[in-house]
Amino acid sequence: MKKLVLFGAAIAFAAISTVRAADEAAKKPAAPKAHKMAASSAKMDMSTPDEMKWGDAPPIFSPGAKLAVLEGNPFGTGYYTVALKMPDGYKIMPHWHPATERVTVISGEFHAGMGDKMDEAGAKTFPPGSFASIPPRMHHFAFAKGETVVQVSGPAPFKLIYVNAADDPSGMQGKKKPAAKKADKPAA
Repeated sequence: MKKLVLFGAAIAFAAISTVRAADEAAKKPAAPKAHKMAASSAKMDMSTPDEMKWGDAPPIFSPGAKLAVLEGNPFGTGYYTVALKMPDGYKIMPHWHPATERVTVISGEFHAGMGDKMDEAGAKTFPPGSFASIPPRMHHFAFAKGETVVQVSGPAPFKLIYVNAADDPSGMQGKKKPAAKKADKPAA
């Protein structure tokens, strides 16, 4: 009988402890629930080489190069990635950028060097798979041997400032943009 009473007391004690624990838990704030991943409105930019849309490079580049925008808007804001396809012998005269430029060689033979003058003999050869990170304001030049494709990325807007304004194929470097015409006022 003693064993039965002790057993019954133990059950009662366990029941009371369980009720007290439940009451204490109810007083505590609930632990945060696991959140489901919200659907993102961002899109994934993906393209195979045959899906890239190539067009003429902007006039800041000499004629002959083609450009494909892979990500972002190079002339907007945010981060951009473009592919630049250059024919054999194509040159980009000494220039600099206000932001870091990252270049990966995809195909061909890319050559680049630092300095204020085009120095083909002093340039380094970058075969496919090569990478360069060029800091802001670093004067550099580049040229291609054979058809060459490079991928360029960085913070937008993309700006290329030629060391010598005469090297700017667009002819706009150092020139002020034409002022907007004022609308004629109606006669009073």
